[in-house]
Amino acid sequence: MTLTLVGLSHHVAPVELRERVTVDLAGAARLARSLGDAVCLSTCNRTELYVDGIPDGAVLAALEELAGESLAGVAYRLHEDAAALHLFRVAAGLDSLVPGEGEILGQVRAAYESVEAGALLDHVFRQALAVGKRVRTETAIGESPASVSSAAAALAGQVFGDLTGRRVLLIGAGRIGELAASNLASRGAEIAFVANRTLETARELAHRFGGQALTLDETAARLGEVDVVVSSTSAPGPVLHASDVPAKRRTPLFFIDIAVPRDLDSEIARLDGCFLYDIDDLEAVVAETLAGRRAEAERAEELVAEEADRFRAWRASLDVVPAIASLRARAEEIRNAELAKLKGRVSDDERRTIESVTSQILNKLLHLPTIRMKEAAVSADGAAYADAVRHLFGLEDEAKS
Repeated sequence: MTLTLVGLSHHVAPVELRERVTVDLAGAARLARSLGDAVCLSTCNRTELYVDGIPDGAVLAALEELAGESLAGVAYRLHEDAAALHLFRVAAGLDSLVPGEGEILGQVRAAYESVEAGALLDHVFRQALAVGKRVRTETAIGESPASVSSAAAALAGQVFGDLTGRRVLLIGAGRIGELAASNLASRGAEIAFVANRTLETARELAHRFGGQALTLDETAARLGEVDVVVSSTSAPGPVLHASDVPAKRRTPLFFIDIAVPRDLDSEIARLDGCFLYDIDDLEAVVAETLAGRRAEAERAEELVAEEADRFRAWRASLDVVPAIASLRARAEEIRNAELAKLKGRVSDDERRTIESVTSQILNKLLHLPTIRMKEAAVSADGAAYADAVRHLFGLEDEAKS
């Protein structure tokens, strides 16, 4: 078993590249199954493939097929302990664009549950979910703004100073859109319109905030009536183009695109009085809010490190546990063979006494070597100890026969 991670994220790739490798949950599951024993985690900030026993090159090639270009100088590759530590930090929200954001843990769970993971991936993802939950319950790293949606609202607040009375058009009525609406409304903004592919879904969200529901086709006609446009659909391409923006409108008109792939035509930024920000632009907001949560982040890193140590110990034990089991099986085999020679030569009571005594001797002889091997399992010497035991007792010869 070999744990490998190949991926790219907001740390190494711009949104223009990330959006080309982003796939929905069903697509991520198909991609993982096409590789073999794999889990694909694809969000607006990252697309990562965690695999067991699959060559790096094959995994990278799968990402490059999505990207339509070479990713050799961009994608990162991590193995074993480093890959596990990275996953634990991701699940804990420590590697997110907005550190501590709450959505990522659910996304990790969904990716894991979308496939039938093998023993190694099953173990490491279960650990990741456990540490992610611990970080959320034992630290306050998730305090506001703890999501891309809340950071987007904070950015709007920076631009306008005061959002009271500012009218918002929300494009996309999913979970991210709902969070964006809540955060904007909490800052005094008016959710004037909610546009969505399914009108009934738009009505449900618009009703909560006293706004009006629109279809996506009706969006352009309302742009002149709002100050802020926040878009977060799962559409495969732009839902709003520069040509849709009317000449007569409020100034400034502030656009926030928190979708990947992007919802808003990049040419909108060229229009007079229009300001367009995408998900990468939220990093400045994050940097300002992170300072107050630095102590909590340090505590979260400690929890992640503890889990990484547990994974390391478990992974190392895979080398020595089979050797311990083989040694005990070999010793028991020898004991039983010698006991068999006593058949007919001793009474039943004498045989039971001999069996008990030899069993105790065997256990006492193997106790200390077993302890030493388990202790060595958490160090770099674990595999060496296991190999030495196999060699000294001829266990590798048995495995071959």
